[in-house]
Amino acid sequence: MEESGFREPVLDAKSEVTDQLIDFQWKLGMAVSSDSSRSLKYPYVAVMLKVADHSGQVSSKSIEMTIPQFQNFYKQFKEIAAVIETV
Repeated sequence: MEESGFREPVLDAKSEVTDQLIDFQWKLGMAVSSDSSRSLKYPYVAVMLKVADHSGQVSSKSIEMTIPQFQNFYKQFKEIAAVIETV
């Protein structure tokens, strides 16, 4: 069952990309505490994107990933780059 409002994006050769990446920033952070725990000490990667839609309206999006999530993200981008090299 799908989560409410979540839809897996589907891209193929006929798909039109309607948004454009304007800016990409990242930072490495360390969570040191929270309301429920005094000592977390886990690293995370925060990614901030600025995206323009087809009308030119710019919006900001931010994503936080654990290190394993970021490593998977990075691996997938390396795979994309390898495919692009063959085109």
